[in-house]
Amino acid sequence: MILEVLLTVIFFAISVSVHEFFHAYVADKLGDSTARLSGRLTLNPIAHADLFGTILIPLFLLMSGTRFLFGWAKPVPVNFLNLQNPKKDMIKIAIAGPISNIVMGLIAFIIMKFVPENYILYSVLFGAVYLNIALAIFNMIPVFPLDGSKILAGLLPYNLEYKYMQYEKYGSIILLIIVMTGVTGWILQLFAPVILVLYTLLTFWF
Repeated sequence: MILEVLLTVIFFAISVSVHEFFHAYVADKLGDSTARLSGRLTLNPIAHADLFGTILIPLFLLMSGTRFLFGWAKPVPVNFLNLQNPKKDMIKIAIAGPISNIVMGLIAFIIMKFVPENYILYSVLFGAVYLNIALAIFNMIPVFPLDGSKILAGLLPYNLEYKYMQYEKYGSIILLIIVMTGVTGWILQLFAPVILVLYTLLTFWF
């Protein structure tokens, strides 16, 4: 059990680090070097760790025995003035994180196919598949500072975007309420059939 928890934490740290790395990578490619100059264009989990989202919330969930492990890292700094097309580029930068989690889930699934089912690594990889899909879904919630908020802001016309951005300062409080009241678990349960269908299709293909 201790080994499984340890491996799960390691996979979680890797998953959120890759997530943030690709935010920084896409931003850098689109002309904004803020993340790179801030030391965020790295896979080092320490550079991306957030006290609540990366440490306390996941630890609380693991200790409570919940079926849903999720969290977040420090948002990658982006100066949208450096982007040629701020609204479109904002969406590209934001969606890069969830896409990276889906790819990581696919990689974990493929590796899992070569591991005997009675090995503890099989169980951890199975959890990594679900974890990364859950992270992709969780980060699409349109609450600051999650990626969904940046995507929604990029889609809104400028006048509505301005009004929407006024709620950014309350994002962390709203997010904490969502997590502590179990709303996130309900959202992930809502998408459980989608995850099951994806898993079945992957099993068929691989």
